[in-house]
Amino acid sequence: LAPKQSIDAVGIPSIADSMLNADTKGSSGVSGNCPKVVMLSSAGVTRPSWDDAKKEKLVGCADIPIVRLNPFGILDVKAESEQKLRDSGVNYCIVRPCGLNDNWPAGARPVFSQGDVAVGRINRKDVAKVLCDVLTVPEACDKTFEVVGLAGYPPPVEIAPALKRLKSDVEGLSEVEVEANYAIMQQLLPGERQDAAALAMGQTYEQLDKGETGRLGERGTEDAEAAAPKPTNV
Repeated sequence: LAPKQSIDAVGIPSIADSMLNADTKGSSGVSGNCPKVVMLSSAGVTRPSWDDAKKEKLVGCADIPIVRLNPFGILDVKAESEQKLRDSGVNYCIVRPCGLNDNWPAGARPVFSQGDVAVGRINRKDVAKVLCDVLTVPEACDKTFEVVGLAGYPPPVEIAPALKRLKSDVEGLSEVEVEANYAIMQQLLPGERQDAAALAMGQTYEQLDKGETGRLGERGTEDAEAAAPKPTNV
């Protein structure tokens, strides 16, 4: 499917409408203030729309490969779908994982951030756990956040205390808060150079540290669309 026909663009609004119109009062005892729709989005969805001054100030997250190349305009599609979900009126939670990496240790501590400034890695298994956990956590309701996996630190017994500290989308963040989050998250980058903006698409932090070229070539010459999986016709 083309991006405009994807689950993000078509499915998420439809699911939200269905959940809004359905009787969601079950007998499980779970609070009605929990999210009814949880969207798996992506870190970086707002960054293509930032003005030049903000991109320069937050270059460590604004000039990373996925944002710089934005293959098929996928980040814009996800950003639009996020807003449709917020506008739907249903209780929701939007989770924006950073770089999905199955070689990154599973069972790492999830670190949550807001303002779309997080960069890093997280194992898909940990993303799946977060997506399931927020369904029964009222503190996740009507919030959008990014998440990375902090390897070497055990996961918490529950994520509610961390999510309680986050702001709802209605509250929003000030630019000062966004910049503070950026400064903190930049310290959690993998690798020794900790320079995500220097990466080429398909290049790992470890390759960057060693001066090795990534699988898609040098920075500025990558063909992101050619490397992306192509949809099949049925």
